[in-house]
Order: sequence, then C-alpha cells, then structure tokens
Amino acid sequence: MYLFPEKSNETGWIEVICGSMFSGKSEELIRRLRRAMIAKQKVQVFKPAIDDRYDEAYIVSHNQTKLSSIQLNKIEEIWDKLDDDTQVIGIDEAQFFDLKLVGIADKLADSGKRIVIAGLDQDYLGKPFEPIPQLLAIAEYITKTLAICVKCGAPANKSQRLIKSDERVLVGAMDAYEPRCRKCFKPI
Repeated sequence: MYLFPEKSNETGWIEVICGSMFSGKSEELIRRLRRAMIAKQKVQVFKPAIDDRYDEAYIVSHNQTKLSSIQLNKIEEIWDKLDDDTQVIGIDEAQFFDLKLVGIADKLADSGKRIVIAGLDQDYLGKPFEPIPQLLAIAEYITKTLAICVKCGAPANKSQRLIKSDERVLVGAMDAYEPRCRKCFKPI
C-alpha cells in the first residue's frame, strides 16, 4: 500500500507518450521502463483491466514486446497497489482510465515519482481522447508517435475503426483498427 509522503526532497515529473494505434506507444513505454530497471530503479507498471487483448499480466506492444504489469479496474486502485519504494511508475492505455488519472499523476509527480504514461490522444472519430489532452497540459515531457498509413504510406496519426460501433471504447487490435493519415482517415 502506498503511503503518500508529506514532503519529498526529490523532483518528480510526468512523461506522456501519445499517438494513434500501431505507432509504437507501448513499445516506447516498455523501452523507457526497461532502461529505468537497468539503472536499478524500482519500477511498477499498471494497465486497465479492460485491456486484455494480449495478456492480463503484462503490457504488450503490437510487436509482442512485453513487461509485467498490474491490472487496475479504476485508477484509484493504484494507491493500494503502489509500493512505497517505487521510483518509476508506468501506465499503459491511459485513455481507458477516467479524468482522475490527471490528479493522481500530478500527486505522484509532486511526491518525487517519475510517471511515464502511454495512451491514444484521439478516439475513433479523431476527437481528443480524455484524459490524454489534460495529461499533456501538465506533463514535463511529451512524445507524439506516428504510425504509417496503410492506404498511402504517409505518416499516420489517426486510428481508423474498421468495425461499425457507436461505442467510444472498443478494445481491439488489427482486427478492429488500422493506422491512417489525415487524408485517408474516414470516421465511421
């Protein structure tokens, strides 16, 4: 259980990795967290329970790179699962958490933790996907990743939904989405 310290002498910060599906967000998150582990920093990784596409116990990139993680049904559960000595916190698929993630990330950074968050910045309609825009506003470091458009080969920053559904959240991979550029993107 994480006991929130009253005061910390260390400076924390927030890093956000955002972009479309298939742009390498999870891969970059895993790379950064592995580097922290090599530096012998205590790392904990969290993901939403709703994302069970590849593995329940790991965050997994589309190219099958993976790292052990803890599932959360709600972002508030992080307080019970976070160890006091954790220095670096990774959160994948942040778009599946609600806006409470913003305040939690801010408190963790204020307490001296490094928070690395990855998520979609746009939904299937090309609209901002909360809580990523709010996290971008408070982050010290921002990385925007781009995929390659499957139609024309241009840089892709959109996630084209291939399945008809009005649900904003529809968990899927290549079966349900593909990367598209601005010109080739057609919201359905």
